[in-house]
Amino acid sequence: MLKTISSLLRYYCFWILFFILERFAFLLNYSYKLKDTNFVEYLNTFIYGLRMDASMAGYLAVLPFLLFILCWFVPSFRYPVRFVRIYTYILIVVCSILSVVNFSLYKEWGTKINYRALQFAFGSPAEAMASSKSSPIFLSLLSLALLIAAGLLLYKYIVHFVIVRKSGYIARSSVSFVILTLLFLAIRGGWQLSPINESMAYFSQKQILNYAAVNTEWSLIRDILKSRYNQSNPYTYYTKQEARRLTDSLHKPAGGKPESILTHARPNVVLIIMESFTGNVIQSLGAEPGIDPEFEKLISQGLLFTDIYASGGRTDKGVVAILSAFPSQGSRSIMNENTKQAHLPVISEEFHQNKYHTSFYYGGESQFFNMRSYILSHNYQKLVDKPSFDWRQMSDKWGAYDGAVYTRMVKDLGTHAQPFFSTFLTLTNHEPFQLPGAPHFPGKDTENKFRSTAWYADSCLGAFIENAKKESWYKNTLFIMVADHGHYLPRTDVEIHDPARYHIPLLFFGEVIKPEYRGRKIEKTGSQNDIAATLLHQLGMSSSRYPWSKDLLNPSSPGFAFFNWEHGLGMASNQQIVTYGTTGQQILYQKAPANKALSRHLLRLGKACMQEVYQQYIEY
Repeated sequence: MLKTISSLLRYYCFWILFFILERFAFLLNYSYKLKDTNFVEYLNTFIYGLRMDASMAGYLAVLPFLLFILCWFVPSFRYPVRFVRIYTYILIVVCSILSVVNFSLYKEWGTKINYRALQFAFGSPAEAMASSKSSPIFLSLLSLALLIAAGLLLYKYIVHFVIVRKSGYIARSSVSFVILTLLFLAIRGGWQLSPINESMAYFSQKQILNYAAVNTEWSLIRDILKSRYNQSNPYTYYTKQEARRLTDSLHKPAGGKPESILTHARPNVVLIIMESFTGNVIQSLGAEPGIDPEFEKLISQGLLFTDIYASGGRTDKGVVAILSAFPSQGSRSIMNENTKQAHLPVISEEFHQNKYHTSFYYGGESQFFNMRSYILSHNYQKLVDKPSFDWRQMSDKWGAYDGAVYTRMVKDLGTHAQPFFSTFLTLTNHEPFQLPGAPHFPGKDTENKFRSTAWYADSCLGAFIENAKKESWYKNTLFIMVADHGHYLPRTDVEIHDPARYHIPLLFFGEVIKPEYRGRKIEKTGSQNDIAATLLHQLGMSSSRYPWSKDLLNPSSPGFAFFNWEHGLGMASNQQIVTYGTTGQQILYQKAPANKALSRHLLRLGKACMQEVYQQYIEY
């Protein structure tokens, strides 16, 4: 009997060792981020992750264990060794692929693979492949091959099935019951009242170590099940009434009137949403010089909002925050859920209702993350996307280069009835950072590739404005430039919870801006959500459908910004910024650590916003 029990134990331990190997590969891949990490911290990722590894190993061992017990009790049934071997080999390959995918995914999204990443991969496979191009292909394939090979070798030398039926029926029944009970406890994570969850693997202030400790496969399966079948709010910090009261206190109508910055009330509006145009490339926001020379020229003649934050970290979330003034929903994306996003208000509807001609330009596939449905179901009268461009104008990954789309846009706007509201979502400044010509910054490192595509995006914007000046509609047009989200590049020290990752530019520009406002800077803290109310009020339109939006030009409106990512949230004001990990339930960043009272206040408001926005997402 001991040999039989040993066979099962060896199979179970095989999976534990494989998950340890995965974790080691993850840490090795990000060793450059962990230079100040000591041995004990490294060791703790394996210790704290062991419980989750044991749970996942239990899930994967259920089928082989049940077959083994069946064979133990039915002499005529031969144990299907070959089937179990093939079953395990397939799982080794799948787990290895997931592990290697994490190498690039964590760098880009600040999280391990989850349900949303799978939606992205299967819903927009071309875009997903393009996003991964900034990761070294050879190194990724080599890592994959080594992980698979290591897994196969572990199986070969550790797993060996032996069945001995000499024991009596009662002994076999008792041992089987104990084995299955222990397997259940391993899957559940122990006897404690609450079953295992990701937070049990969290132990460090360094989020990358916490992510390393979390078992990749366990976390993915849980996220899939939560996304598909669980409609409860994972961010429940207060009663519904208290959460609503706190968010209402932030967004209550401000007294007074906003400053009027326009020379007349019905200008054309061109909204340019710039891919990954993070504050970390804007010299006027404290970034290194030389990346945004054209934008700096526009700043000197426009109205710059200096303390603006992206609502989330991806394009689909940024577009919804800008056009619908609806904050990011953590690990979910309302744009991708057609029945929900159809209920969102979009500012194109306000413009259409006020007799504006509306259009949307995007050089890529508009089906990306259900964006086409979002655009066409909200009174955008014209959509120009990838099929509208010649193949010679395109990169081989995303679609038409920004320059080609700007050229088409200038040409089209001259034929549109005025006033018009036109939106352009750029895309060239995106992985894999391809350019139609030579890079401005030499070198093949990812940082300089990003600098070069950001510089290209900036130069295209400058050329667009110069070409627009030759058109009759230019003098009656307000241009608004904002990023869809921030980025960890071109810096390499910006983690997912760092506010610098969400700090973005917002610029109003054009001859319709009163001379006394040109060249000014507004320091009030705000977010992408605030563009709706700020813009609509300048045009004399109501913003009542956008309760998450405040007017940045109203002196009476409070200065704050709420942002979030898959496993955390942030709240900013001019005096303080605090970010909080929702899984580890810990403060990750404080701008002014000594001001603890303000940190607690902002965190309370941030939690309420997170709870309320997710509740609204569920109810849409």
